[in-house]
Amino acid sequence: MIVIGAGPVGLLLAAELRRRGVGVELLEQRERSSPDSRAIGVHAPVLAALEESGLTAELLSWARRVPRGEARSQGRVLGTVRFDRLSCRFPFVATLPQSMTEAVLAQSAPEPERGVGVTVIRPAGEHVQLHTDAGSRRAPVVVLAGGSRSRGLVYRSPGARSYPDRYLMADVEVSERSDSDAAVVHLDENGVMESFPLPDRHRRFVVWDPPGASTASAQRQLRFERAVAARGEPVGGAVTEFGVRRFVAPRMRSGALFVIGDAAHEVSPIGGQGMNLGLLDAVTLAPLLAQWAGTGTAPEADLKRWERRRVASARQAARLAGLNTRLGRPASARVNAARRNGLRLMLAPGPGKLFAHAYAMGFDADASSRK
Repeated sequence: MIVIGAGPVGLLLAAELRRRGVGVELLEQRERSSPDSRAIGVHAPVLAALEESGLTAELLSWARRVPRGEARSQGRVLGTVRFDRLSCRFPFVATLPQSMTEAVLAQSAPEPERGVGVTVIRPAGEHVQLHTDAGSRRAPVVVLAGGSRSRGLVYRSPGARSYPDRYLMADVEVSERSDSDAAVVHLDENGVMESFPLPDRHRRFVVWDPPGASTASAQRQLRFERAVAARGEPVGGAVTEFGVRRFVAPRMRSGALFVIGDAAHEVSPIGGQGMNLGLLDAVTLAPLLAQWAGTGTAPEADLKRWERRRVASARQAARLAGLNTRLGRPASARVNAARRNGLRLMLAPGPGKLFAHAYAMGFDADASSRK
């Protein structure tokens, strides 16, 4: 089998196939892995799914455990999301830089063939044919996990919906404080600021940035520092920016070709579910592909069920991520007051538990079997 893409999703699928005795080639266009820290949260269903392989223990040895989140406005706490009160095996969010997550997964995966860009994917009888920068090859099963930029290889209309929202992000070293283990979301008239604990006394800060604002690095840094300081947080750190797009493919399989991760679905990073969606794609697909390899026959009923569940999960995550994005936009004083009151109600003890369940990916179609 061939897996295209050596990001976290491709690495996990290749590792899980290898663990089950399946021969797998892992192709990656990039010459080296990225040191950047992008996705940082690993949610409870993923931790439960990776426990059998030993990957969870390794991830947790590096991660920061986040048992709760707080919503704040104008310096006051509106409510708390208690992950530590959920009925699941891992009642917290594990945070660590994506580069560390990839390093852990890479220890169990085959060594990727780097510098191999795939240009064409097409069915060829009982195989799938690939054209790459290094020549042609084929395999009985091919899985595309090459991220959003690779989806044009398989979908006729691969375009994603772009939101107008822009965000600035930096990882900043901080001192210990009373809320060091809490994720904090500030919502006020100027838009959202999120703050997440990371290992080694760092926090990830994400702030809403006005569309059309200057992209000059000095101006971007200044806007970030002002937004963070206005919420009483320490400033510093190298600032990057990102936008928001949404894409959910109606299908994730065509015969012996599968598409998983960001190649199949892209959701707003606000809420931190994108990478986890892809990891659940991979860990639930691996045993079905191993069965196919072992018997020589595709488990059609199980594969159809897998596809239905993963597409449904992506749609659910996209809806929640879209809500998070809209909720975090700037608002007038009147609208912001209504937003504060609404959040107080939603984060009250009863509804708050439902909120925690949603943000911990408890509504993912494969979460119930991963507690």
